[in-house]
Amino acid sequence: MKRTLLAGVAVLALAQPAPAQLMVSGNDAKARLVNGVTQIVANPPADTVTIYDMASMPPRLVASVAAPNSVVGPPFSVALTPDERLVLVTSNQRIDPANAARTIPDNRLSVIDLGASPPAVLQTLETGAGPAGVSVNRAGTLALVANREAGTVSVFRIRAARLEALGTVEIGPAASGVSHVAFTPDGRHALVTRDGDFFLNVLAIEGETVTRTPRVFSAGLRPYGLVIAPDGRFAAVANIGRGNGDEDTVSLIDLSGPPATWRTVHTLTVGQTPEGLQLSPDGRLLAVTVMNGSNKPANSPFLGPNLVRTYRVENLRLTPVGEAPLGAWAQGAAFSADGRTLFAQSMVESNIRIYAVGTDGSIRESAPPIALPGGGAALRTAER
Repeated sequence: MKRTLLAGVAVLALAQPAPAQLMVSGNDAKARLVNGVTQIVANPPADTVTIYDMASMPPRLVASVAAPNSVVGPPFSVALTPDERLVLVTSNQRIDPANAARTIPDNRLSVIDLGASPPAVLQTLETGAGPAGVSVNRAGTLALVANREAGTVSVFRIRAARLEALGTVEIGPAASGVSHVAFTPDGRHALVTRDGDFFLNVLAIEGETVTRTPRVFSAGLRPYGLVIAPDGRFAAVANIGRGNGDEDTVSLIDLSGPPATWRTVHTLTVGQTPEGLQLSPDGRLLAVTVMNGSNKPANSPFLGPNLVRTYRVENLRLTPVGEAPLGAWAQGAAFSADGRTLFAQSMVESNIRIYAVGTDGSIRESAPPIALPGGGAALRTAER
């Protein structure tokens, strides 16, 4: 089956099913970093979502769609459906109508139709306060949204290229900071991070019914971003810490047994504030974007250059194998379908850097950065 995606005069033919070929970037135009302090841009342009075809290198811009999003929250605030027909993007913060110099929690989920010509926002739905991470199951029938200011997860049905709200799952108090939610590959469970009180929850999923299970466990200080291996055997969690100069960590969670036995089995120090992380398509390499103090004031003793680091995953242990420079205030990471190319975002430089991945997991910058129309705040490919 083939689908044609039009963007201006560009035509992209996609065969389904196929390895992920589209990469989506959420770009926050409201926020900027000035000497370690986040400020709101006066009369900013619209936030955008940019879509790239990874069939060629460097990736080709397919479309740019205006849609509200935010750098606040882990860089998983965009998601593609497995058929690459829809893009879901959450908006954690919006500019306060009463004070344009600050933001307040938003509650919008935008649905972008890539089958339209040109691609456009098809729906705008309500979530809980402060929606952050969003994920779609491998069947393409269900979406979950972590509501960071509400302590909940919103559940949406996906049918006939449209979303419908099904309900809300209570996770914890609003202060628990529900940040991201990710499906297991079989779609029967999901993991939820809570950076406000340092817990993770396990959700059970039967059809369209999503419930919180009794299983609650811990990883490190402020679990935030989360990815699950393609074979479902483990998950990796970024623990972003308190941002006061300490070296922070990434944890591995063993998912090989029944959900009641899921637990953290390995934690490794990776540097200050590991904001984004992603696993290679074969699950053998973990990429982590590490702020390393690049978001701190010039006079901070903890100021450092931003980095992207890679770790080999073997026997539920992480081994460092690669490192390369990255722009400041780093956010999301994504791999090409063959795992040979890594992409990583910068909010300050408003770009995506491109790295070649060696057979040993080492990385080197391999092409000029991709310029973004706003600060790179989230990066994702389809999960199948």
